[in-house]
Amino acid sequence: MRFFVERVLSAPPERVWAVLADWERQAEWMPDVAWIRVLGPERGLGARLAVRTKVLGVPVATDLVEVTAWEPVRRLGVRHTGVVTGEGEWTLEPTAEGGGTRFAWWEEIRMPPPVLGDAGLWLYGPVQRAMLRRSVRNLAALVQTV
Repeated sequence: MRFFVERVLSAPPERVWAVLADWERQAEWMPDVAWIRVLGPERGLGARLAVRTKVLGVPVATDLVEVTAWEPVRRLGVRHTGVVTGEGEWTLEPTAEGGGTRFAWWEEIRMPPPVLGDAGLWLYGPVQRAMLRRSVRNLAALVQTV
């Protein structure tokens, strides 16, 4: 199932990137994340992360994420390799007016087993879309105060 959200943030791409790349602080602005731990010394391309996810506020699983794209202040991509599988990406573009960032976030995720997992994602889809929008609102507030 594919999810997408986009918003103009009132902060330059460098400030937005600094918040995005601070793995351990992502739980502050992502309501469906309890915590994130970096597994190893790498923090950029190739980094592996353990992500404790929450569903409806309850921690339920620890998923694994690998960083597959790392283009500072432009693009950050990940591959989900735990219970949830798939890909996701954040892109940042400076706004034409200057001083702001057009932030886009997409996720293409799957859950096992194929048919049952797809049905579960379809049912949970509206909650996940709301969660992404809330995450971006939280991110917007955070980058304006950094």
